[in-house]
Amino acid sequence: MAYLDNIAVFVRVVELGNLSAAGRDMRLSPAVASNRVKELERHLGVRLFNRTTRQLTPTEQGRAFYEGARKVLDAVQEAEASVAALSGHPRGIIRVTAPLGIGKRLIASGIPEFRDKYPEIEVRLRLSDHEVDMMREGIDVAFKLGILENSSFRMRGIMECERVLAAAPDYLAQRGEPAGPQELVDGGYDCLMLRFPGAREHFWTLQTGDGPQKFEVSGPYDSDDGDVITDWALAGHGIVNKPRFEIEPYLRDGRLKVVLPQTPPVPVRLAALYPHKKFQDPKVRLLVDFMTARCQRMIGEILA
Repeated sequence: MAYLDNIAVFVRVVELGNLSAAGRDMRLSPAVASNRVKELERHLGVRLFNRTTRQLTPTEQGRAFYEGARKVLDAVQEAEASVAALSGHPRGIIRVTAPLGIGKRLIASGIPEFRDKYPEIEVRLRLSDHEVDMMREGIDVAFKLGILENSSFRMRGIMECERVLAAAPDYLAQRGEPAGPQELVDGGYDCLMLRFPGAREHFWTLQTGDGPQKFEVSGPYDSDDGDVITDWALAGHGIVNKPRFEIEPYLRDGRLKVVLPQTPPVPVRLAALYPHKKFQDPKVRLLVDFMTARCQRMIGEILA
């Protein structure tokens, strides 16, 4: 088992790029992670990494060993999943990622309840509005909210979510309300943008009488954190484009007001993505089923 543990550490070091990140991911100190890799190198009689003070890169032997090692770990995980399915007692670790907003509101708050039902399953949650490389980072399930493109991953649709444009009443009183979507571009309105390295969307797609149209909006405020964007809108700094359920409480208490209700943004889909083989694992199916029902219930209650 120690040898298999050493292989698992080596694989995560390759995938995450350094010992510290691999150690954190596997709940090991950097020193323990380093010793595991050194033990593996002694066993194989080769150097698996080229080490400098700033960089850790696989050697030719390391790259070759990684390909086989990854297959070994995948095979072990599939075998464990088969046993769990037959025994009826799923156990092990699930790595989950979600955007900050829905992650905090819908996913994170449900994990203790999930753990109460399935105490032998450990959930490791990573929240980020940045794109996450699921394969490289070993993610089992990614909850996504957006206009989802076709990919090599399986997708479980949870629900379609209405989006709205909204701004603080004080901002609209000062600037005036736009009469149509083109005024967002030409009228000097401050559009609050969610942007981060690698982000594709630098425009808003609105539903018009001629169908969906893209508008190249801009403004002096952008952030890689969706909650920051909402806070700026509440403070009267501009117009935000948000799923309605995220800002419904502010719309109801009057702190935000819907802008251009006749030409709203196109809806977004809330979904769970996972590699095809992962859904054969009972613990992954259980988590996706649990969170699907929970998200549908909670969003329904928010909008009721």
